[in-house]
Amino acid sequence: MNGQRTAASDPYFPDNGDSRYRAHRYELALEYRPGPNRLTGTARISAIAGRAPLAEFHLNLAEFKIGRVMVNGRAPHYTHRGGKLRIRPAKPLPAGAAFTVEVHWAGNPKPVRSPWGGLGWEELTDGALVASQPVGAPSWYPCNDRPADKASYQISVNTPSSYTVVAGGRLLTRTTKASTTTWVYEQPAPTSSYLVGLSIGVYQTVLLGDPGLGGVPMTAHVPAHLLPQFSRDFARQPAMMQLFEDLFGPYPFGEYAVLVADEELDVPVEAQGLSLFGANHVDGARGSERLVAHELAHQWFGNSLTITDWRHIWLNEGFAKYAEWLWSERSGGRSAHEHAAAAHRLLATLPQDLRLVDPGRKLMFDDRLYQRGGLAVHAIRCALGDGAFFRMLRDWATVHRHGVVSTAAFTTHVGRYASEPVDEVFSAWLYEPSLPPLPVPPPVRPSASTPAKPGYPPTNGRAAGRASA
Repeated sequence: MNGQRTAASDPYFPDNGDSRYRAHRYELALEYRPGPNRLTGTARISAIAGRAPLAEFHLNLAEFKIGRVMVNGRAPHYTHRGGKLRIRPAKPLPAGAAFTVEVHWAGNPKPVRSPWGGLGWEELTDGALVASQPVGAPSWYPCNDRPADKASYQISVNTPSSYTVVAGGRLLTRTTKASTTTWVYEQPAPTSSYLVGLSIGVYQTVLLGDPGLGGVPMTAHVPAHLLPQFSRDFARQPAMMQLFEDLFGPYPFGEYAVLVADEELDVPVEAQGLSLFGANHVDGARGSERLVAHELAHQWFGNSLTITDWRHIWLNEGFAKYAEWLWSERSGGRSAHEHAAAAHRLLATLPQDLRLVDPGRKLMFDDRLYQRGGLAVHAIRCALGDGAFFRMLRDWATVHRHGVVSTAAFTTHVGRYASEPVDEVFSAWLYEPSLPPLPVPPPVRPSASTPAKPGYPPTNGRAAGRASA
């Protein structure tokens, strides 16, 4: 079977994803036994062939035992090795044709190897957790693993009744028979494979605030012994949601959940409609509040607006970083410009070999990309002025809602709101590795178009300073 890379594959991960077709719905039926860490699954994937007839295609899937593969109800020829399930239908699929793939698999899920260690399915002391960014999704289900291939999901998980199953989306049903319970979640919004979150563990579920009519339902799944600290650390999340809806437009999904694993995680991880935190991010002193804001902002920037490929990751992380600064500015903490100045001082002491646009796989999660990404957004704010900047920001998130974006699309978008050319700003901050001077905000001129500072609960200034340093 042809092992060549597909056209338009991600330059950072050329073995992941297949651009010759696109998936539009996954229906996953899983059975998981935590003790032996045993996963059995069936995937029904609805997809559409691209512009050329499809004689073969592939899905990414880790080293599970394959039970059966079907394409449109017929058995194809397939091979499975090196994390790829290569499928050759009995007859080539016509260009543009809708087709269905069914895959049955079983085994002991484990993280897939990556330059950053294991990614994806992680067996915990008591349960499991999935954190897939950027290429961990094949650790537990077959998928077209490229960020631009977005689909709806229904996920059914059968597991012992003592466990809670949490996934991004709306819980449709929870059915208990004997000692097991089946949980069924639906995520109708277009979702990238790396953003499909899942956790199986012993949690207590609580509501965060009262969404009221038309509000966003927010739930939390937390180990019982961490609830007192959690209730303080996440107390202002409803206010963050209100602010971000004011600034970025309506929340793009039907609900939002946060989950705290009863283990330490290096960093929190966003999933579609769900953010995953570790016990180390809960201290009862709001020490990680900036991360609460960061992960919530990703629901707009990264999840609703998804990058075409990983070269554009600054569009995810730069905007989420700037959202941290906006939350601080609007809730009584340091201003965004003060945060920008601190980030600039830090970057001035570090190597200047990173380009925001196409940083390379090695540097795509470097902290400098986050800091410089936030600075680039601040530089654009300084160039446009607050009125035009906040209109631009809200329109960016609204026009491309549930879509796929790139740096070129963003710079074109920004240009429509600029009173004079901003090409030099883009060149200096996005394309050149050397650090430009700290951007200078224009004089403040009151404008009806500039969002007023809402009366959000004030932050503890010293705690906010520690968290955002």
